[in-house]
Amino acid sequence: EVQLVESGGGLVQPGGSLRLSCAASRFTFGSYRMSWVRQVPGKGPEWVSGINSGGDVTYYADSVKGRFTISRDNAANTLYLQMNSLKPEDTAAYYCVLGSYWGQGTQVTVSS
Repeated sequence: EVQLVESGGGLVQPGGSLRLSCAASRFTFGSYRMSWVRQVPGKGPEWVSGINSGGDVTYYADSVKGRFTISRDNAANTLYLQMNSLKPEDTAAYYCVLGSYWGQGTQVTVSS
C-alpha cells in the first residue's frame, strides 16, 4: 500500500522558514502528480500546492503564492515544500497527498 511520511515541521517565528519533506514508497512516485494539503483542527482541509509528475509544472493556492515552493526528487522518491516568510495563519498540520492517500502529517506552528 502507498506510504507517505512527512517530516520537517516545527515551531518557527513569523517571517521564518521551514522545509517539509515527504518520503514516498510502495508506488511509482515519478508517475504521479503530488500535492500538499494543510488542515487546522475544526476546519476543513486546505489545498496548498501541487506538482506534476515531472516536476516542471507547479500550482499554488493564492494564500501561499510567492512564499512557498513545491519541488520533487523523483530519484529519491521525495516531495518537498519550502516555506518562506511564514505567517501565524500558516499554522496547521501539513499533509503530503496522492489522490485519496494521505501521510500522517507534520505540524507547523508559526508563533512568536
